[in-house]
Amino acid sequence: MTQLHLGVFFTGVGPNLLWTEPDFAEHTHIDTFVDVVRTLERGLFDAFFLGEGLRVRENRGTVYDLDVAGRPDAITQLAALAAETTHIGLVATQNTTYNYPADLARRLASLDAVSGGRAGWNIVTTDNAWTGANFRRGGWLPHERRYERATEFVETAKALWRNEHVVRDTDLVTLDATGAVPPSPQGRPVLFQAGDSDGGRELAARHADVVFSANTDYDKAAAYAADLRARLARHGRSADSLRILPGASVVLGDTPGEARERADWITREQTTGPRAIAFLEQYWGKDLSGYDPDGPLPDIDPADGELDPSRGTIPIELRTGKLRRVAGWRALAAERGLSIRDLVIEVTPRHNTFVGTPGQVADEWARYVRDRVVDGFNLLPQLLRPSGSSRLLPGTVEDIVDRLVPQLQERGVYRTAYEGTTLRSHLGLPPA
Repeated sequence: MTQLHLGVFFTGVGPNLLWTEPDFAEHTHIDTFVDVVRTLERGLFDAFFLGEGLRVRENRGTVYDLDVAGRPDAITQLAALAAETTHIGLVATQNTTYNYPADLARRLASLDAVSGGRAGWNIVTTDNAWTGANFRRGGWLPHERRYERATEFVETAKALWRNEHVVRDTDLVTLDATGAVPPSPQGRPVLFQAGDSDGGRELAARHADVVFSANTDYDKAAAYAADLRARLARHGRSADSLRILPGASVVLGDTPGEARERADWITREQTTGPRAIAFLEQYWGKDLSGYDPDGPLPDIDPADGELDPSRGTIPIELRTGKLRRVAGWRALAAERGLSIRDLVIEVTPRHNTFVGTPGQVADEWARYVRDRVVDGFNLLPQLLRPSGSSRLLPGTVEDIVDRLVPQLQERGVYRTAYEGTTLRSHLGLPPA
């Protein structure tokens, strides 16, 4: 049977999650995480991902206070959740730029051991200076060198998990596996990797067990899968040794119209007035707090110079051509009568969202997975229901588990029970 795999990626920061209203759950409280992960396990999800941040966000050199701050360490928090669950995989986002292989490999292996073989590592890199300033060596890696270090890092960690002696003539230093944590029932943590660049795809083809991609459009997803599987073959790996799980959001409604109305409401709630102003400040390079977010675009020109490439909060492809981009925004706003907030909603890159009735979304996902365009989805919820609340909010994990999962099961593309106890077995991956 073709199997659809599902995970939830909890970022903890950023505009996707709504957190400012009384009806929304506390995003840093352990009770929230326990409720979410138990709901996902009831829905037979493969894994729960935690995002990670090594420094609070910044905007024009000051703390960006519109995102949730104060998140606990991901591995520590997932270890606590291991005691509250029995099956669901627990995936920690951990950085290869500002960690050391021996230390991180041991901590991940420890999570794998205490969870009985349910740990995963979401491998990420960082190219911004304001994160590097929090670490002894400081600085930042050029964008194109991130995956060079990441590849060496992952190879070293895998060797340590195999209890091998490791010698590297790089800044990763000579390592000895003596005293390594014994392997778990799944052998080692499952390796997840996100990245659509050529370097990211190569790292995935060489080492990843699961790819967290950005391609949810059918044709783009098909092209991505074909490219990645060709790379797998070049590295001597089978197409079945890797799972592709694009990141996506879901908004459900009883009718297509209701689902669209809910999606529009969520988008509007995600783009608060202060957040819209802060978005433009990145491009203007000036304080725009005096402007009305529901009024016209600023009547002043942006500061000279391109965007700071070390910021890290703006996609790499959007960091150049600032004046040309702003001129295009002015033309678009004038043509359509857009306010600052309307424009930001229009031009902000967003995670792809599936909008429709549970049956419509289930039909679409069944087609994707049967055609092997994807192996499943890593979902980004927009809302978290407070503990003890009986209210079913759109965009919550309860909405997906209670309404969408049964439709997927009816179509025969989703499990009706866990068939194993490890994350590797949930994903149907070969032994490590």
